[in-house]
Amino acid sequence: MPSGSSRSRAVLVLATLNPAKGRELLALLGAVPFEIRLLADVPGARLPEETGATYADNALAKARTAAELTGALALGDDSGLEVDALDGAPGLYTARFGGPGLDDQGRRELLLERLRGVPPARRTARFRCVIALAGPARAEKVVEGVAEGVIAEAPRGSGGFGYDPVFFYPPLGRTFAELSDEEKARVSHRGLALAAARRLLTG
Repeated sequence: MPSGSSRSRAVLVLATLNPAKGRELLALLGAVPFEIRLLADVPGARLPEETGATYADNALAKARTAAELTGALALGDDSGLEVDALDGAPGLYTARFGGPGLDDQGRRELLLERLRGVPPARRTARFRCVIALAGPARAEKVVEGVAEGVIAEAPRGSGGFGYDPVFFYPPLGRTFAELSDEEKARVSHRGLALAAARRLLTG
């Protein structure tokens, strides 16, 4: 998945084994002076379990692992949904909220159940994404993007994925699942974090 044809370009590896996520990261990252590759294209590649105490720990662990496997600069990410009325949960456990038996819809339903009866003023939440860069002979860097919102009382919209249908974004008056790809890229936690990463990569 190259971002250019020049053989002189250095390589940047996206530390994900999910091709769909890799395509999203690439689209949000935009133009950078690197040849972009996916760790998923490396035979036998594995990533560590997300056992860190912070998003940065998990993002750095992914980036370091990818850098060690490929010898190239690597980009790792971790993100989560933090709900104030739940003391910041699900947070680091966003993707595993409710256990392995739940899919995206099941996790959304569990979240809404936990918030049943909580008034709108107390349903504040944020999506947070941390991006880490690590590689040979290059100082590690960590950047962050945050999108503030409110958990809706019911899902709205058919776009996006995960918790997007219940994450209402007040500045645009819609949930993330109701935004176009372009709108979401401008305001989402991952879009903001990758914009910050792009500035590091092009600076």
